[in-house]
Amino acid sequence: MKNLFKTTFDKVFFCALLVLIALSIVSAVSEDRLLLSSTLPLFIPVFLSFFLLKHNYLSIGLIFFLFFSFLGDVSYFFDDYDILMTNFSETSYLISYVVMTIIALSKFKILEVNRIIGIYLVVVFSINLYLLYIIFEVLRIVIDSNEIIMIGANSLVLMILSFVSFGVYLNTQTKQSISFLVASICFAFSVILNYVNQYYLYDWTFVMISRTLYALGLYQVFKYAIIENKTYVRVKNTISYLQTKC
Repeated sequence: MKNLFKTTFDKVFFCALLVLIALSIVSAVSEDRLLLSSTLPLFIPVFLSFFLLKHNYLSIGLIFFLFFSFLGDVSYFFDDYDILMTNFSETSYLISYVVMTIIALSKFKILEVNRIIGIYLVVVFSINLYLLYIIFEVLRIVIDSNEIIMIGANSLVLMILSFVSFGVYLNTQTKQSISFLVASICFAFSVILNYVNQYYLYDWTFVMISRTLYALGLYQVFKYAIIENKTYVRVKNTISYLQTKC
């Protein structure tokens, strides 16, 4: 019965992802601004509702990440009408990515990193940092200074997040690290496509892919949370068992 419930829950959780992706496709194809804005704030509540049906533990870090991501999603509804809301939305997303980076750094044991892996990570990070600098210099010519600072900050944090997540994966190669790495990559490419839409070339296919990647990223974050919840319950049960033996 437990295995049946687990299988059913996994399928239902995956179906929730498919429904959100379908919503993203419909809203992107319609190119209706109201529909695009109103569907985005549904992502986190939908995943969270299904998550809480079976699990009751979320780490403080993930709570903060989901809270600020949700603020960014909600304020996105108003960002066409008020520059302050646009800045608030971007700042909320930035804080959420910083929180994710802190979570990744807490798992990154630099002293345990293989020397070859360490050199590889430094080279990859340096190349990406240089490419980010070149893009930043080009964008400074065509974008307002305040916006370019926010774009640069978000891009840098996401690059560090992806870099650290990749390092954790190479060092541990667990299901949890895979979920975290995939989430980081999805968020990074989602943001890149969003910037392309805003500042270079608007296309509904970019919107669709960006929203789909964001949904996939959130899905992987909750998969990470499910594994974390199981670990928490297992440790809690072990402590309770030891206490009863004392």
